Amino acid sequence: MRVGPKLWLLSSALLAAVVLSATAGGAPWESLLTLSRVEADPNETYRLTKENGPWMLLACSFSGEKARQEAHALVLELRKRYKLAAYLYEKEFDCDEEEAYGLGVDKYGEPLKMQYRRGNEFTEVAVLVGNYQAVDDPEAQSTLQRLKYYQPDCLEIDKGKSTSRSLAGLRLIQQTVLAPGNEKKHKGPMGHAFITTNPLLPKDYFAPRGLDKFVVALNENVSHSLLGCPGKYTVQVAHFTGRVVIDQSDIAAIENGRPLKSRLVEAGEKAEKLAEALRLKGYEAYVFHDRYASIVTIGSFESVGTPRADGKIEINPKIHAVMKTFGAEQAAAPGLPGGAIKQREIVGIPLDIQPIPVEVPKRSIASDYSRDVVGMRWGGR
Repeated sequence: MRVGPKLWLLSSALLAAVVLSATAGGAPWESLLTLSRVEADPNETYRLTKENGPWMLLACSFSGEKARQEAHALVLELRKRYKLAAYLYEKEFDCDEEEAYGLGVDKYGEPLKMQYRRGNEFTEVAVLVGNYQAVDDPEAQSTLQRLKYYQPDCLEIDKGKSTSRSLAGLRLIQQTVLAPGNEKKHKGPMGHAFITTNPLLPKDYFAPRGLDKFVVALNENVSHSLLGCPGKYTVQVAHFTGRVVIDQSDIAAIENGRPLKSRLVEAGEKAEKLAEALRLKGYEAYVFHDRYASIVTIGSFESVGTPRADGKIEINPKIHAVMKTFGAEQAAAPGLPGGAIKQREIVGIPLDIQPIPVEVPKRSIASDYSRDVVGMRWGGR
């Protein structure tokens, strides 16, 4: 039988893996099975770390004296029986930090203060599953559905046996009273599992105010890019957008085969030309491109202004000066009605009628964080 070059290369690679494994002292086939195995060592705690996730499945939570023991048992069974990367996470709650109030008032007309039945301090132990990169990861969604129907032995509640599983009694009552044939009645003890975030990661990771990779790429090699602006705010003095072709001569030219230059590209070129002209005049000008428009801004500021006693903002004098300098001016040209305004122009390019302060866009915190974590995992920086 003749073996193709690709198949021969693959066979050689597998053979090399087997030889290396055997040389290392392990069974020759073990290295071929590592991808389908998940470690389940009873001596390991498998505590959650920042390197896990960032998106995970909350399988179950426990509280009470045996919470850690029962949570650890579930972690091991999920790993050994279901081949799921499960982790243990503890969270301590101090009820003294916040006062709890009930319905009604006391004899002094004050809200009724309540006491927690479990005491002022308690610990919840959660079991989290998986290492997913996005909330809509197909593997995460598929695993979540299976997880809800799993029946781990360690979560079975026998007669006379107690459990530290949070809300276990309520869940059992709910399943008992559900109508026959109801889907929820057939779910397992982890039927209320849901996708969540790794609680050890910073909030900025999951709520970045940054830009997506495509927009960053658009601005990567641009001179005077707004991404390089050191301040938090700047002043937009002009913006340029693409537009639909409606001119009949343009339409006819396109029909005759003449390529039409993208209006969005034209907008970007105009923005860069304006920024360069402003720089030559001594102004700190920046350019920014996105999918729909290009803008030109001036200045770098740490704040828009300061709050006043009446709740309004006293605008930063430097920002106000830029807005006044580049905003539309009163028209005095013959033929124009009194009180009319006229857009200012630089190198023949019109500016916005009313410049406005805008936030300086930043690269995504999440993408930077992910890059750092991946680098640490694979021996990077």
